[in-house]
Amino acid sequence: MTTTSASYGRSSATRFPTPVDTALRTAGWEPGRWDIKQAEYWADALRDHTTPAGHRHTVFPAAVEAWAEFGGLTVAAPGTGRQTAPTRVRVDPLTGLHLARTFADLGRALSTQLCPLGTEPDGSSHLAIDREGRAYAIDHTGDWYLGATLDEALTLLLTGLQPTRLTTG
Repeated sequence: MTTTSASYGRSSATRFPTPVDTALRTAGWEPGRWDIKQAEYWADALRDHTTPAGHRHTVFPAAVEAWAEFGGLTVAAPGTGRQTAPTRVRVDPLTGLHLARTFADLGRALSTQLCPLGTEPDGSSHLAIDREGRAYAIDHTGDWYLGATLDEALTLLLTGLQPTRLTTG
């Protein structure tokens, strides 16, 4: 799932492939974007929420940093997908507010902790990030690994690359 400069044509001024960079900028992102006040608001809201069964979210720096840079953006796919249909992405951790147990269960299975990241705007998939900054998706068909970094995950989702299904065994 490695993306090379040759396959996408990276702009010399960005860390993203050109189509992904364009989609992010159209959505309001720019290098250096950092809304830590909003990220801290989301962190407090997640920490303060307890499900009726007593489950709580764990918040950690990788999640807060992702929210500070990309939070509040809804990013449209820049074109047709390469292997699957490209996915629009909404970075808003409160879309996963009521999924504390789901994220905790998957985190335990992966020997890490997960925190909500956002969703596909149609609600078909919830996105999460772990302590190391790896990204995942959970939908009605299963659990998916999106990349070792949020940059990889955004590139995968927005360009329609095939994610890796998480399996047991």
